[in-house]
Amino acid sequence: MMKILIVDDDGITRKLLGLYLRGKGYDVSFAENGLDALEKLGLENINLVLTDLNMPYMDGIELVRNMKEEPSYRNIPVMMVTTEDDEEERFRAMEAGADAYLVKPVTAETINGTVRELLKKLFSQGGELHV
Repeated sequence: MMKILIVDDDGITRKLLGLYLRGKGYDVSFAENGLDALEKLGLENINLVLTDLNMPYMDGIELVRNMKEEPSYRNIPVMMVTTEDDEEERFRAMEAGADAYLVKPVTAETINGTVRELLKKLFSQGGELHV
């Protein structure tokens, strides 16, 4: 089963995104910020990360940078889900290594469709999956 890490400092958002993904059969894990997420990545076999941009301690862009610098996490796709509907922020996120950038509010269809595309791309590239 695919495991997705949801990283967001807002508990309601984490719960809602978790419901969307669990509804499609994904196993879900949660983190409240980038530091918490890096710890979870070290402990669990995560296949995809869905992260907010603005969080305390370590924001989404810093999390993506850290992941892309670490060989063990480099190939894990990252989806940025944020309220920041700003081209400059989108550029910064993608430059840091994010694979997708969605602006809140998001629907279950949008989230699940993007997750499906990212996982399909990972499979087609022969990416390393921890199943």
